[in-house]
Amino acid sequence: MRYRTIGTDPATRREVSVLSLGAMLFGTRTDEETSFALLDRYVEAGGTFIDTSDNYAFWENGTQGGESEFVLGRWLASRGIRDELVIATKLGARPLAPGTGYVDNPEGLSARVIRESAEASRERLGVERLDVLYAHIEDTSVPLEETVHGFAELVAEGTVGLLGVSNHWAWRVERARAIAAAAGLPGYEVLQYHHTYLRRRTDLPGELSPDGSQGVVGGDLLSYVREAPELALVAYTPLLSGAYSRADRPLPPEIADHPGTRARLAALREVAAETGATVNQVVLALLLDAEVPAIPLVGASSVAQLDESLQAVDLKLTESQSARLSEAG
Repeated sequence: MRYRTIGTDPATRREVSVLSLGAMLFGTRTDEETSFALLDRYVEAGGTFIDTSDNYAFWENGTQGGESEFVLGRWLASRGIRDELVIATKLGARPLAPGTGYVDNPEGLSARVIRESAEASRERLGVERLDVLYAHIEDTSVPLEETVHGFAELVAEGTVGLLGVSNHWAWRVERARAIAAAAGLPGYEVLQYHHTYLRRRTDLPGELSPDGSQGVVGGDLLSYVREAPELALVAYTPLLSGAYSRADRPLPPEIADHPGTRARLAALREVAAETGATVNQVVLALLLDAEVPAIPLVGASSVAQLDESLQAVDLKLTESQSARLSEAG
C-alpha cells in the first residue's frame, strides 16, 4: 500500500492509504458478514481510509439511511483498531422521511442540521470524532456563511477533524473556502467527486441542476485542485459500477454518447493487454498517478473484487502509456 497526507493543519491532517474503501452498500445489499470480510481484507492490505454517509443506503430499503454507519460501528467495536483508521462520512443528503429522497426532501446544511446530523453519525459509528466530514450536496436555501460556521464549530470542539465537500459547483467550493479563510476558520480540504477515465457529456442537465451535474470532475475542478495543492481529490465511482469490465453493466448514456468514448476504450484495452493488468486496474493506476492525482474510492461486493482494486496500487504505467490514454479521444 502507498500513503499520502490529506489536510494541512498539524492538529487535523492525516496520512491515508491512496485507495479508499467505500462502504455505501454495507448493511443493505452487502450483508454484514461480507461487509466485515471486506473491511478485514482492506485493513490487512494496509488500507486506512473508509468512506460512508449518513444517508447510505436509503434507496435500498426505503429508509432514511444509516445502515452503513451502523455496520461500520459494529465492525470498529469488534476489531479494536480505531486509531489507525480514517473514517469519512457525509451529511446534508439524508432524506427527512422514509420513502422520500435527497432531491425532493434532503436534510440540508443549516447549522442545526450539521450539529445534529454529525452527532447522530458519531453515535452510529461509535466514535468520539469524525475524521473527515463532508457536505454531501449543495443547499442553496442556507447562506454559505451559516454552513461554513456550522462546520467550523465542530472542528473547534474537536468532534470533527477535516472538512470535505462533494457534489458542489467549483465556484461554490471556492466561495465557501474564501468565507472560511476571511474569518480565520477551517474550510473544505477534501473534495469528493465522480472521476474516472472516460469522459461524460457536459451539455446534459444533472439530477440536482439544469446546468449539469455538480458531482462530476471537469476542467474547472481539475484546474482548481491543480492550483491549490492543499486540496485532496477523492474520486468516487471510478470503475463505473463495473461497466468497464462487465457486459451486464452498460455504460451510462452520458458516457456512452460521448464522441471520445470509443477511442478511449480502445486505448484502455491496449494498455491493459500490454501491462497484463485488468482494465479496472489501469483506470485506477491512471487516477493514482495523474498530474492531478486522485484517491480512488472503490466499492466491492466480494473479496476478489477488492483484491483486484488493491493490486492496482502497485501498477506503474509508463509515460508513453499514460500519454496515450490521456490523449485518446
